[in-house]
Amino acid sequence: MPESNRRQFLAGSARSAAALYLGGVAGGLIHPRTILGANERVRFAMIGCGGRGRYVARGLIEQGAELTALCDLHEERLDQMEQFLGELLTRKPKRVKEMRRIFDDRDVDAVVVATPDHWHALPTIWACQAGKDVYVEKPHAHSIPESSKMIEAARKYGRIVQVGTQNRSAPYVLKAREIINSGMLGKIGLVKVYNLKSGQPLFLGQTEQPPAGFDWDAWIGPAPMRPYHDKIFSHGWLYFWDFCNGDLSDDGVHQLDLTLLVLGDPGLPSSASSSGGRLVHQDDAEVPDVQTAHYQFNTFVLTFEMTNYPRYMQKTTTTIRRNDEFPYWTQNATRVEIYGSEMMMTIGRMGGGWQVTTSGGKVVDQMYGRPPDHDHYRNFIECVKTRNRPSADIGIAHNAMNMILQAVIAHKIGNRAVRFDAEQQRFIDDEEANRLLQRPYRKPYELPDTV
Repeated sequence: MPESNRRQFLAGSARSAAALYLGGVAGGLIHPRTILGANERVRFAMIGCGGRGRYVARGLIEQGAELTALCDLHEERLDQMEQFLGELLTRKPKRVKEMRRIFDDRDVDAVVVATPDHWHALPTIWACQAGKDVYVEKPHAHSIPESSKMIEAARKYGRIVQVGTQNRSAPYVLKAREIINSGMLGKIGLVKVYNLKSGQPLFLGQTEQPPAGFDWDAWIGPAPMRPYHDKIFSHGWLYFWDFCNGDLSDDGVHQLDLTLLVLGDPGLPSSASSSGGRLVHQDDAEVPDVQTAHYQFNTFVLTFEMTNYPRYMQKTTTTIRRNDEFPYWTQNATRVEIYGSEMMMTIGRMGGGWQVTTSGGKVVDQMYGRPPDHDHYRNFIECVKTRNRPSADIGIAHNAMNMILQAVIAHKIGNRAVRFDAEQQRFIDDEEANRLLQRPYRKPYELPDTV
């Protein structure tokens, strides 16, 4: 990186708050290896060593990357990660609790951000500033401005930023896009996206003391401070607006992003609306257990339905994903239905395959699916070496995230329609909605005005 950029980074007041936490990242930008050779191993670090992070780490190692460092605030998770990876590790990775040490480390080419949702944007931006490429888990942002700043950082520092929406690397999904593009379905006027999952109520109980040595303040990070609950730390954060935008965002983004891909990435809708709430579970949670979103495009309407209660709904099983089988679509929780004037397509995510049907349920064409995780990890590693943009580049992932956040804001302001100006990055004639565009940040974990 040019010395002038380095001086700007060190002097930038917009980064002062982040520098307090990161120890200044720590003395300036780290110069990455210029271009990796085809046979060189990509050295990566994990930021967040929970359940999903372990599988991403394993997948990257199996695709030839080398894990050089682990970062997590919870000592037990560092232990669990090493045990999970076992003999895959060719050498013992460094173990740290502070992110700044990852960004300072010259033995790290790329980082995987697998923290809770509210902690995705800032580490991604800081990693780009430190000259690291990034694989960030979905949903990649907690607000529309966060997503925009992540794109800005990736472009400014010439970084590869791959979002963990693996369907963009799935051969069967890419084939579905070809089928739709061929015109086989006819004119498409209606698209239905589903995230109809089961779920249970959440009751927090009494507040507790954080485990010894666990920095609860750092885990809360940019979110408003609240008392420690083990249930919040152990995935209960998914039920609160401060940490997550509900399951429409946390899990449903997979189906929405897949839908935009097969439709040829049509851009953003002209309007969005939402309805729903915490209707079934009377508990301590905040996010909806029923929510629908409605999007108006120029030539079609897209609906997105989410639940977190019916016990008979089921994601595509591992058995189906790894064999030549299709789900029972009616009770498949994570399907997409595309209604053409001649035929319809039903497609499942993450290996569910697709079928094109006509009158009477007659199957006209179909393709079985396989989980695309390893394709996605391989794509990331290749792009780190070639500097080509990845299949789920942060720029293209922005649209699905933007649409979901429009629906979230529409829900919060009374389940009414909103119109978003993509150029101005604001809602049109709706100050109530605009006030919710950006979430509040605690010092020193603030989103920088200039990356």
